[in-house]
Amino acid sequence: MKLQFSATEPYQLEAIDAVVNIFEGQPLAQGSFEVSFEVENGSLALHDKGVANHLAISDAQILENIQKIQAKNDIKISDKLVPAVFVSENKKNGKKQQEPPSSENVIFNRLNFTVEMETGTGKSYTFLRTIYELNKVYGFKKFVIVVPSVAIREGTIKNLQITHDHLQGLYNNPSVKNVMYDRNNLSSLRNFAVSNAIEILVINVDSFAKDNNVINTIRETGIKPIAYIQQTKPIVIIDEPQNFETNTRQQAIANLNPLFVLRYSATHRNLYNLVYSLSPVRAYDLGLVKQIQVSGITANDNYNGAYIHVQKLDKDKNQAKITIQVQTLHGVSHKDIWVKNENDLFYLSGNRDAYKGKYIVEEIDFGKKEIRFLNGVTLSEGSIQSDMNEDILKTQMERTIKIHFEKEITLWQEGKTKGYSKIKVITLFFINKVSNYRDYHDPDNPTKGKFALWFEEIFEKYAKINKDKYRDLFTPNAPNSKYFDKQQAHDTEIPLERFLNKEKVHNGYFAQDKKGRLKDTKGDSQDDEDVYALIMRDKEKLLSVDEPLRFIFSHSALREGWDNPNVFQICTLNDTKSELKKRQEIGRGLRLCVDSTGRRVHSKNINVLTIIPNEHYEDFAKALQQEIEEETSVKFGNRIKNANLPPNKKTPQPNKEITKENYPEFFEIWDKISKKTIYNISYDKKTFVENAIKKKNNILPIARPVLDIQTAKINYTEFGVKTDLQNAKIQQTEEKTYPIPDVYAYIQNRVEITRATICEILSNVNNLKYLFNNPKKYLEQVISQLKETLEELLVGGIEYEFTEDNYKMEIITNQKLNIELEYLFAVSVPEKTLFDYIHVESNVETEFAKDCEIQDEIKFFIKLPRAFKIPTPIGNYTPDWAVVFENDTKIYFVAETKASLSEQNLRGYEKMKIDCGKKHFSLFKQSGVDYRLVTKVKGLLSNENNSGNIF
Repeated sequence: MKLQFSATEPYQLEAIDAVVNIFEGQPLAQGSFEVSFEVENGSLALHDKGVANHLAISDAQILENIQKIQAKNDIKISDKLVPAVFVSENKKNGKKQQEPPSSENVIFNRLNFTVEMETGTGKSYTFLRTIYELNKVYGFKKFVIVVPSVAIREGTIKNLQITHDHLQGLYNNPSVKNVMYDRNNLSSLRNFAVSNAIEILVINVDSFAKDNNVINTIRETGIKPIAYIQQTKPIVIIDEPQNFETNTRQQAIANLNPLFVLRYSATHRNLYNLVYSLSPVRAYDLGLVKQIQVSGITANDNYNGAYIHVQKLDKDKNQAKITIQVQTLHGVSHKDIWVKNENDLFYLSGNRDAYKGKYIVEEIDFGKKEIRFLNGVTLSEGSIQSDMNEDILKTQMERTIKIHFEKEITLWQEGKTKGYSKIKVITLFFINKVSNYRDYHDPDNPTKGKFALWFEEIFEKYAKINKDKYRDLFTPNAPNSKYFDKQQAHDTEIPLERFLNKEKVHNGYFAQDKKGRLKDTKGDSQDDEDVYALIMRDKEKLLSVDEPLRFIFSHSALREGWDNPNVFQICTLNDTKSELKKRQEIGRGLRLCVDSTGRRVHSKNINVLTIIPNEHYEDFAKALQQEIEEETSVKFGNRIKNANLPPNKKTPQPNKEITKENYPEFFEIWDKISKKTIYNISYDKKTFVENAIKKKNNILPIARPVLDIQTAKINYTEFGVKTDLQNAKIQQTEEKTYPIPDVYAYIQNRVEITRATICEILSNVNNLKYLFNNPKKYLEQVISQLKETLEELLVGGIEYEFTEDNYKMEIITNQKLNIELEYLFAVSVPEKTLFDYIHVESNVETEFAKDCEIQDEIKFFIKLPRAFKIPTPIGNYTPDWAVVFENDTKIYFVAETKASLSEQNLRGYEKMKIDCGKKHFSLFKQSGVDYRLVTKVKGLLSNENNSGNIF
């Protein structure tokens, strides 16, 4: 299975354009910008040529561009460029010393630009495609992607691999080299510097943040390997920059000598020069990520055992803060107390029997961060002792497995009904002790921990209870596999265990700590390596229905860096309430799912992520909403649903049997609109040229670029490149002239028209002089206008014709939708439509349905299903409604409802699809069918031109 990518997602294109437009006015690349490497006083002299990035426009022009971008994207306008400023750390006597800010030790990462994109919306795809776009538009070639962890590095490398063919196809196969930094292969850095291809280097910040890193150590050539990167003035892309807001890491970024820095995350700490923002609320409401529901599990009012929660250990006080249950006049309640050696919890609890003679503090071990009691119980900082702990954890696991089974069978059955490919379901368990899942006391013979044993017990129970229902879901060879024969299994009465391998459906991945040590596990078995490769590198394999692994156990450290589109359940099996940020916790499963062909599935009904935390639904939801509001200043509202409440869903049912006698109007309109069509495209070259010339002559004046000439001191020392930009002064300002590129080749690479056509257009425009003022800006406007003209003519010249096929009536009558009530309109006039509920996707559609019921002239209406697909050059199009209107005569409408009829408020592809819809339905006019774009039902009842588009 191969993941497929869409090239037309509007929010991703907006983010790419925002970055590219920062440098409007940057001249076209003229060949390669060469730099020389020359190191004096080294053991060897090195003379080499490299290819570097070059930025020619002034900061004033960049600020002006950013302000335009921010206005367009509804972002607060910046009044100046904001650098990332930090104080460098000097070393004296082997110790780091922080000095007061001064011109000598204040370092700027001068040009930083921020893109804010919610987790799961394709952030990595966006910045990888931005690399290609920056190269195409400006000729930039050297890019360094800096990541904060090995996990994110692996995810980035994987994304480079799976998007390669897609991006190469979009950009006419430019020469691209992807390199992961390897300290044992330093020659790759020289290749990075001298290559004339697009070079993308992926590197972990910890690989170059310290002076003693290999990359920062002078080699036998007399040069530090990092110098190869520095001299190319790379464009640095930081993935998850909130992990870089320390002096050490900021200085490491500055030491790369970046041309500029692009910062991508959902949870920025600092929004340096924000140019694009896709907030969690907007992403959630647009259906760009999964919807969220929470099934919280806690033990309420359990006072039968000894409850102890170790909050923290304070070495200075020589005490520990814990929570216990104390007896009061009003009953038992939780209380925070400080304890020290020899304290007896029996007395501190108000003489509660649960603690009597059992819990006397023997030692507080600040080294191991744990408390030992005389009865042999040892509790680590953050852990909880409770008689109900294991019951809660086991209930969480059982609830999670049950939800997983139900999701698997629901999606499989819906897939068979609706004809889409199988959607695999994956569940993620967060745990905080590897020994709970896999015990490594004997390194050569690891055994199953309690979580693994519980899992297999519960899994087998559900599989056996529902063996006929679930038999097909969990098999060594999945049900869609050619090796699976369900009938043979039943006929020969082969035992269930032959087809159900409970050990193969789960496995664990455990992360490393900051020093690279595996936490709580040996981690060097072949099983660990296989699972690491599967979930981090072989994403497509994990998504395959032929791969049995569906349940992944991981440390809480598995946060940024790994996600999978088909994670539908996340369960936190921790001894205490999860301390993860909620957005990090849910981020592993927010991405929209894909089916077994790799295609993204956009249904809100399917894309629901269920969180099973060890806390109340209200606490989890409140914490998540508060995080989002604090980080984005946008209220998330009541968008998180309580999965423990009865399902708030309905499956629309026919109001009565769907027959011609019961619904004559439905059969009439279906007979008229169910004919399928195909399209042909043609356009007149003369008209294209005339329209293009007309557009081109309306271009606004383009002035020459104005450059600020600055002088700044650049020192290449043993510690790297240091540029004293604070003391840089503008010496002069002058207009700059740039050579003209091959105009025809440049345009032809972006627009599919002949050189002769380009020549004819440019020979007849009246503003060619602007080409000499600013070639890049002029040609970009030419290309934009040519594309716009061509698209208008393609849609204008499209012609449809009938085929021999019809849409099957079953795509309406046999719908088995299970939809949340908030997306359903409850029908109150059942004789006017087929079902008791109608699936609506906006307030506009809800109001339209209400009006259809109220208006006496509307005899019948129905929402058209997604399977009613009209082919267009830019993807399939489904209109919204079919309506039968009757006054003196019957009129049959197909309607598209929008909040506004203004062309300015319709995105380009929306308008083009609607225009194609008009052409398609123009064939049906002789059958009495009209197609209209309306905001309300009155647009169907009026013949005024502003009420809709009328044939």
